[in-house]
Amino acid sequence: MKKIEAIIRKSRFDKVKEALHNIQVNFFSYWDVTGVGNEQQGHVYRGISYSTTDIQRRYLVIVVSDDFVEKTIDTIIEHSKTGDVGDGKIFISNIEDCIRIRTNERGIKSIK
Repeated sequence: MKKIEAIIRKSRFDKVKEALHNIQVNFFSYWDVTGVGNEQQGHVYRGISYSTTDIQRRYLVIVVSDDFVEKTIDTIIEHSKTGDVGDGKIFISNIEDCIRIRTNERGIKSIK
C-alpha cells in the first residue's frame, strides 16, 4: 500500500475530487492548509506589491493499493494542473499496514 499526499490549488479541488471518485477512489482526507511559496513570487496590482509567498492550498491524503498508485497520481495531475507556478506537489510513501477499526480487517482489505 502507498500513501499519496497531494498539495493542490483550492480552486481545482472539486475537479480532482470528482475525478478520484470516477476512478473508484472513494475515501480520502483533506485539509485547508497555508504554505510558503517561492520568495521570488509576487504580484503588483495598481502599483501596490502583494506578497504571494503565503499560499492557500488543499492537502489531500489518500491510501491506495500498490497497483493503483499511478492511476491515482495521473488523475490528480490531470485535474489539478494549470501549467502555472504553484500547481502543487505530490508525495508518495509506503504504508506498512492498515487496520479497519470496526472489523479488525488488515492490509488491503481494510481500505477497500
